Amino acid sequence: MDHENGTKNGSHDGNANGTQNGNGATEALPPPPLEIPPNVVPIRAEPDPPKNKRLPIARRGLASRGQKIQLLSNHFKVNVSKVDGHFFHYSVNVTYEDGRAVDGKGVGRKVIDKVHSTYDTELAGKHFAYDGEKSLFTVGPLPHNKLEFTVVLEDVTSNRNNGNASPDKGGFDNDGDRKRMRRPYQSKSFKVELSFAAKIPMQAIADAIRGQESENSQEALRVLDIILRQHAAKQGCLLVRQSFFHNDPKNFVDVGGGVLGCRGFHSSFRGTQGGLSLNIDVSTTMIIQPGPVVDFLISNQNARDPYSIDWVKAKRTLKNLRIKATTSNQEFKITGLSELPCKEQMFSLKQKGSRDSNGEVETIEVTVYDYFVNHRQINLRYSADLPCINVGKPKRPTYFPLELCSLVSLQRYTKALSTPQRSSLVEKSRQKPKERMETLSHALRTSNYDAEPMLRSCGIAINTQFAQIEGRVLNAPKLKVGNGEDFFPRNGRWNFNNKRLVEPTKIEKWAVVNFSARCDIRGLVRDLIKCGQMKGIIIEPPFDVFEENQQFRRAPPLVRVEKMFEEVQNKLPGPPQFLLCLLPERKNSDLYGPWKKKNLAEFGIVTQCIAPTRVNDQYLTNVLLKINAKLGGLNSLLGVEQNPSIPMVSKVPTLILGMDVSHGSPGHSDVPSIAAVVSSRQWPLISRYRACVRTQGSKVEMIDNLFKRVDAEDHGIIREILIDFYTSSGKRKPEQIIIFRDGVSESQFNQVLNKELDQIIEACKFLDEKWNPKFLVIVAQKNHHTKFFQPGSPDNVPPGTVIDSRVCHPRNYDFYMCAHAGMIGTTRPTHYHVLLDEIGFSPDDLQELVHSLSYVYQRSTTAISVVAPVCYAHLAATQIGQWVKFEDTSETSSSHGGVTAAGAVAVPQLPKLKDEVCNSMFFC
Repeated sequence: MDHENGTKNGSHDGNANGTQNGNGATEALPPPPLEIPPNVVPIRAEPDPPKNKRLPIARRGLASRGQKIQLLSNHFKVNVSKVDGHFFHYSVNVTYEDGRAVDGKGVGRKVIDKVHSTYDTELAGKHFAYDGEKSLFTVGPLPHNKLEFTVVLEDVTSNRNNGNASPDKGGFDNDGDRKRMRRPYQSKSFKVELSFAAKIPMQAIADAIRGQESENSQEALRVLDIILRQHAAKQGCLLVRQSFFHNDPKNFVDVGGGVLGCRGFHSSFRGTQGGLSLNIDVSTTMIIQPGPVVDFLISNQNARDPYSIDWVKAKRTLKNLRIKATTSNQEFKITGLSELPCKEQMFSLKQKGSRDSNGEVETIEVTVYDYFVNHRQINLRYSADLPCINVGKPKRPTYFPLELCSLVSLQRYTKALSTPQRSSLVEKSRQKPKERMETLSHALRTSNYDAEPMLRSCGIAINTQFAQIEGRVLNAPKLKVGNGEDFFPRNGRWNFNNKRLVEPTKIEKWAVVNFSARCDIRGLVRDLIKCGQMKGIIIEPPFDVFEENQQFRRAPPLVRVEKMFEEVQNKLPGPPQFLLCLLPERKNSDLYGPWKKKNLAEFGIVTQCIAPTRVNDQYLTNVLLKINAKLGGLNSLLGVEQNPSIPMVSKVPTLILGMDVSHGSPGHSDVPSIAAVVSSRQWPLISRYRACVRTQGSKVEMIDNLFKRVDAEDHGIIREILIDFYTSSGKRKPEQIIIFRDGVSESQFNQVLNKELDQIIEACKFLDEKWNPKFLVIVAQKNHHTKFFQPGSPDNVPPGTVIDSRVCHPRNYDFYMCAHAGMIGTTRPTHYHVLLDEIGFSPDDLQELVHSLSYVYQRSTTAISVVAPVCYAHLAATQIGQWVKFEDTSETSSSHGGVTAAGAVAVPQLPKLKDEVCNSMFFC
């Protein structure tokens, strides 16, 4: 579109020799290009040679250490008898008759189903696999490359949204002018275009099983997964990626606040060493409590009755939810609430059979309440003084009294859960191994995949037996505690009863700060000193106990912290070595973030927060383990660490990194993501770590500050880490760097290998051009659906169980490890993917190293489920995320660190940790 005052074809108002700038001055145009002689052959511009892209390495053989154990897994063998055909991919375009695009996702499936049933002959009787959006697949081709159909749907309320259906007599339009509608509103015509996009050989499924990954093999497995989704959609399930949820109240658990946990199952095809398998697992999603809207609002707001509901909040919560009106049994989407209560909200009601002088139907103004009670004879018990639900358009509202509206089932709740909701969900949805196996067998039976025509036409048959696998159980590593004592953990656990810590600290200058927590502080301090003495930690009496001034108890968190610090500063003779902080709430205290930030970023003081409820010896020991680690002590060491004999690690200076990114909770799209890189120090130890934490763009998974050039300097994370390793490890540069990366999916492996690793190499080269450390890159995944069971046993698999065959990748180097003892629910193994190994570990040595790194976690006396550096990175990102939470990043604020030139929101930088604490394990 040309603006009236814009320039056109380089001229402005006929001025051909120049353009006017904004001040009316004329700028000279550049001279015309030179004429090219006719016989010149242009020189081809050579693009820069492409960099060799790193790809994940292939498996280097299987490990053999450990005691063999027979296991079952939730993978079900799939036989594929047809490999010579093709999947044909068609792109789908669905529009209304007048060419408008169709909104409302659920409508697509109904339209395509109708096409399938109406035009069976024109489609040569082919079955479809439709993804619900733009892609449709068939086995073998349709008769033509481009097909167009028209279908009419009678009732366009989709599973997920009601299309553009207008209500019937249940509610009423304010401006009731129905004559403009060209057809009855319930039925709608749709145009459907199918155009051929690609063909995928079914042979690609066999390639996927052999590990020959290509575009086609990925796509072929995607088609099979789409068939599973479609199969679930036809059964009326809620679909969440590859997880399916039936509308069965037996699967619902109430977690409070009007939210239910809904149990369903995950189902997807995977290429494994044992061939193609169907991976089925239990899955849980959150849904809105179905039933009367008023009941949901009362639960959601914890209100006493309908009259104490906060309607501003209710309007936000209800927007876009789907309801059924009890008067008509039709489904609508909530667009808002009426401004006035039901008994005052007016609308124009048409008078049947009476017309005015212009022949227009006469209308009278009535209230919604009056209409329902007097015209429709519907008794309303409590809606008169409450707002009405609006399901109409902004210009044409359509109102229903609140008590006639019920929320439809299976509507996802996508906001972050509160701590009590999360605890309730975990408690109510966990299952012991045996119970989980029964649930999975039942899910496979009821899925009835044998009856799915698309799977049949692919020649797919699914075995109903759990896959049998051989695993191995590694021995727990020997630990060193105080007084040179050796110690062997049993069943992944140990304790410090009658034992001293291997490197206890001495706590001399310290104080207690109490933010109005109710507790016997003198008794707590006495017991802490006594417990410390038993473990070898010498704790002097505290300088003082600072009680919060009662007048600030109701003040905002930042003010309370500020006032407390003023008092501490006024009374203490000098900076303390340590502050013990008592908080009134056990979880999610608003004081935690500001308190930590004040101590670590402004004063460089180590601090431990506690919310003492049940104080016993075990509790105090756990608190002391954390305090000791934060102050530079060590609780226990690996035996192979003390007399350095870790294969490949103890002989050559080796740096171990744990990397993780933590994202804001759902619904907080403006909160920056937080990247944490934890690094080992004081080589040859592998139990001491420090953390470097930075903010980055919201929801960005790749860490972008590893190397950060500013002018001629590197301000990145890795430089800081390398310098610390050098100074803490006797002036030795790491010759080997082992990277554990958490939280990335398989689709991001190449970015870890190429983007992140390139930045790390660049940071090394920036310090010393000739320096070429060797790298080992491992991704740790907890978010997958493979589980292991002991046949005939109610127990979880033993700690130290490792699996690297059968259900692992056919080509790539991966293994599953359950290092921890699963005490409740079913153990979730960690899936380790080795993307690169320039160091040359044997499979056995590498699995031993990963296993050992699950035993160096200083906060607990158990083996943990994932290597400690990854766990620490997660803790550091989460803790510092609490700081950002209290910067100005509320949902309503608009100035997040200003706006950059491109219009994107600038990411607020974190304040730096003070030198006194930046190398400490403050995250413990």
